[in-house]
Amino acid sequence: MRTPRAVFRDPVHDGATDPVVIADRASGEWVMFYTQRRASVDEPGVAWVHGSRIGVARSADGVDWTYEGVVDGLDAGADAGPNTHWAPEVIWDGERYRMYLSFIAGVPDRWEGHARVIREFVSDDLRAWAPVQELRLSSHRVIDACVAPCPDGLWRLWYKDEGRGSTTWVASSADLASWTVEGVVIDGRPHEGVNVFELGGYWWLLVDEWRGMGVYRSPDAVTWTRQGGPDAVILGGVDPADADRLAPDDLTFGRHGDVVVCGDRGVLYYFTHPHWDGSELGSADDAAARVSAVHTAELSVVDGVLICDREARPRPLPAGGVLAG
Repeated sequence: MRTPRAVFRDPVHDGATDPVVIADRASGEWVMFYTQRRASVDEPGVAWVHGSRIGVARSADGVDWTYEGVVDGLDAGADAGPNTHWAPEVIWDGERYRMYLSFIAGVPDRWEGHARVIREFVSDDLRAWAPVQELRLSSHRVIDACVAPCPDGLWRLWYKDEGRGSTTWVASSADLASWTVEGVVIDGRPHEGVNVFELGGYWWLLVDEWRGMGVYRSPDAVTWTRQGGPDAVILGGVDPADADRLAPDDLTFGRHGDVVVCGDRGVLYYFTHPHWDGSELGSADDAAARVSAVHTAELSVVDGVLICDREARPRPLPAGGVLAG
């Protein structure tokens, strides 16, 4: 039976991408932060990919979402804007929430010629955010942060370094105040959108290869081995024979996602471009190709292998406050 629909589409520009989902420990709700791409605007080049805000949606069960608007205050310490906000990472550090935001000054209409940096913000309630710092990492073209505490007692921040071949790099910190770049983690084929999580007794790392997601496994969140061969991915191309079992806006590659872990179950939130033809994003003027939709897939670990069930109908998450406690 066909999965009925995406779990979320942005009501402003229909350009929801790069979702991250976190529990609101006070209300018990789930909160989705995402890049609100301006898919509906008519501007030169790739300006529509830039100038984006961070959208917010809330849900009681992680399936039915209500749009809440955009995050204000993320241009503090920068030009008033408009600027470009991409790919938020939001975590609970044990005392408060932290956001790691990919930031670009202005609204560029081309991919090259401008810096991309990661800025940190903090919040007590997932609503009001205060700036902390701009991170000093391996280049001035870094985006797509993912942050997690590791078994060795350090926090690690994985990110895409576009200045070094669009590969995944990592920095570590004992206190979340200062970071030391450790080096490249995943090289080879260019990729983005790294996400790291623990499930089924292993650590897992996903990267968006623009043709599905590469999967890596680790015992310690430091050393990584690819699952399958060098070309193996999850959320890859859809076999036409399976198309009737998926939502009509989930028939292309799964892109940049985030995993919520509930016991032995993982829920992967990712986005698709339903009408994308595989060309370089921004190379065509087809407005339909810009549209995006957020979906879920069920993750489990069987005999040390990460299994991704894209055909599963969206299932509710437990109350966010319960899981957070």
